[in-house]
Amino acid sequence: QVQLVESGGGSVQAGDSLRLSCAASGFSLDHSAIGWFRQAPGKELEGVSCISSIAGSTGYSTAYADSVKGRFTISRDNAKNTVYLQLNNLKPEDTAVYYCAVLRSQKWIRNSYVCVDDFDSRGQGTQVTVSS
Repeated sequence: QVQLVESGGGSVQAGDSLRLSCAASGFSLDHSAIGWFRQAPGKELEGVSCISSIAGSTGYSTAYADSVKGRFTISRDNAKNTVYLQLNNLKPEDTAVYYCAVLRSQKWIRNSYVCVDDFDSRGQGTQVTVSS
């Protein structure tokens, strides 16, 4: 069975950190671009971060939404078939269900990696709740 499973969410205080994991089963994440998305109650799905499928000379390309830039870090461990999202200095507005998904395409604009919303089925999500 092919699936993505997110984990690592929880209830924390503002300023705390969490590390989310996106583990693949039934297929290999190697050569797949992965995106993290989130959805807060009553709001639309929002792209958070993404990581390229192949590493260049300086490593994997990554991109972040402006709202999380400098606080969140995406990484991948292909040996563990897992992609991570490190969430630091969390804010109440980061409260949402976080999902990961395999991206169907990738985009670079003037050599800068850009996240796309074009993805295959996502996992069940992991809840992140940040209180002030």
